[in-house]
Amino acid sequence: MNISLIIPSYNTEKHLINTYNSVRKYYKDVEMVIINDGSTDNTSKWLEDLEDNNVIKINSKERKGHTYFYDEGMRQATHEIVGIIHSDMIIGPNYIENTLKHLERGKVVCATRIEPPIHPAGKEKIVMDFGMEHDDLKFDDFEKFCINKSSELKDITTKGIFAPWILYKEDHFAIGGHDQKFSPYGYEDSDIFNRWILAGYEMVQSRDAFVYHLTCRGHRWNKGVGIVNDDYESTMSRCRRDFIRKWGDWIQNDSFQFPIINSKYDIGFIIKNSSMQLLEVLEPWCSTVYIDDVNGNQYKQYIEKEQSNTIIDLSEKIKPYDNEKNNEILVTIDGNTFLQQDFKIINQLSAIITDNGEIGKFALGNLEVEIFQMKDYVSELVYL
Repeated sequence: MNISLIIPSYNTEKHLINTYNSVRKYYKDVEMVIINDGSTDNTSKWLEDLEDNNVIKINSKERKGHTYFYDEGMRQATHEIVGIIHSDMIIGPNYIENTLKHLERGKVVCATRIEPPIHPAGKEKIVMDFGMEHDDLKFDDFEKFCINKSSELKDITTKGIFAPWILYKEDHFAIGGHDQKFSPYGYEDSDIFNRWILAGYEMVQSRDAFVYHLTCRGHRWNKGVGIVNDDYESTMSRCRRDFIRKWGDWIQNDSFQFPIINSKYDIGFIIKNSSMQLLEVLEPWCSTVYIDDVNGNQYKQYIEKEQSNTIIDLSEKIKPYDNEKNNEILVTIDGNTFLQQDFKIINQLSAIITDNGEIGKFALGNLEVEIFQMKDYVSELVYL
């Protein structure tokens, strides 16, 4: 088969073995690129000892994250079609055939996830319990369900995009691959989905291709279901802030979890009576910040605290209050009157500006907005 499956793993040895076995149950010769991402469990030894001529092994002692290893795995793959599978997934029968049959250049095809009832249901997935841990998976029941459901949903597709997915390797790297500012993990998927869509790729979900996804094992829950690892929240917070800095907006999806991409505008925040707390809340949501404490302790403390968390030069982004303001949209904010409802407006600002659609000055809650130009820069985010 002209496809390589990319499977990074961090501390998911026992789940990874199930993933590997599920692939080999149905496909004896399909190429897998299996990656040990600096694990501290027994993943390295298992991978080293694995005897399989159709597995390309990347056994890294250093933790680089799946954002990096997705792309490195694709580079080392020998086939022109590549697919991402999480190491806490097992595939169902005809998984490859039922995704490949929909694939062509300029298209990304994802499978349908079946997940245990630890997350809410959704139109894009099926919630059904075939086990919660690596050692209590009901493989036979899962297989029978897949066979019956595949017959019921044969050849049906809907619009959708989420892991696991397949595409042509050349299409992925045509836009630069994953953005490594989201390393080691965190919203790299939402970023690449947005960029594929803006590049004009068609996103298709195959309704008769299934995986069972135990969800969130490894970097988040490798100490047990629901037990969040110490560094998870800080890593996700850093990547969340960088996602907002890049896109000028937070992730939005429709009822099928398909991305809704808003416009990206050149917005400057003019902050009167600024504070460290207010600067921390507002800085990611704009292109430039003008504050009245640029030479004071708040500014210095914020730069010292935040600069190590982003590649953006914050000393260039945060400017004195009386600096010349060249942004196409300016929002004036008074720290003495700023309320939670005003932050909700900030969260929706791109959509509000788009809907308003007029040049001029107007008030939004306690915010003063002045629009000089409404150029949309979102298409410039496609290529790295």
